[in-house]
Amino acid sequence: MPAAPTFPARRRWPSGIRIVDGAVSTWTAVVLAFLYAPIVVLVAYSFNQSRLNIVWQGFTFEWYRQVLQNSPLLRAAQNSLVIAVVSTLLSVLLGTVGAWLLHRYRFAGARTLQTLVAVPMVMPEILMGISLLILFATVGMGLGFTAVIIGHVTFSFPFVLVAVQARLRGLDPAMEEAALDLGATPLQAFWLVIVPCLRPAIVAGALMAFTLSWDELIVTFFTTSAASATLPIRVFGMAKVGLNPMLNALSAIFILATIAFVFFSDYLRKLSR
Repeated sequence: MPAAPTFPARRRWPSGIRIVDGAVSTWTAVVLAFLYAPIVVLVAYSFNQSRLNIVWQGFTFEWYRQVLQNSPLLRAAQNSLVIAVVSTLLSVLLGTVGAWLLHRYRFAGARTLQTLVAVPMVMPEILMGISLLILFATVGMGLGFTAVIIGHVTFSFPFVLVAVQARLRGLDPAMEEAALDLGATPLQAFWLVIVPCLRPAIVAGALMAFTLSWDELIVTFFTTSAASATLPIRVFGMAKVGLNPMLNALSAIFILATIAFVFFSDYLRKLSR
């Protein structure tokens, strides 16, 4: 009769490792609570009847109704959407073409140009805003939509360029050579062969550029006009005069939209497998 199979004894971690693991888990839970507790409180108080948001006085949807009927806020949201879309398209175009040129061609000053492109990524926003304001005043250009879009593209397109460059380093040069050998022009080889391979990096850079443009406050503050005021500018102006329950409702709407977008993106990712 064959002997019963034996299984290795369950590994027991030393007590010191268990203590460290418990401490790290506790600290992680504390950090997550510190980060997400204010968001939970904000969403909860967006349904509070009290205008002061200090004492709970009852459940209401009044602040959401006021947000959806507030013309200045809706106009500012529309301005933010238009500016973010236009600046994202320009950033994707400049970042993709720039990354390809820096990757494909070698010329004098390429390293210096690469360094200059990365400067807006690390420059303090207030310095960039003041610099753009001085530039527009020097050339006699008025503030408004065009100035805001130029400012947003200035700090957004380097993120697209860096993402596309990272993708280009992993591409096989033989793909472009094969397309050229088969009769494609350099432009056709780039558009039909290289761009599809760069699509994940382009999408990632576009999402980053859109997020940065939609959320930008400081650069927009120095380049906007009354007619082109964006949502962050309006929210900043409302927050300066005191606590407004509409800000809680507006923030809750954006939190819900962000969560929905994340789940939708995950759903699309699963479909593409």
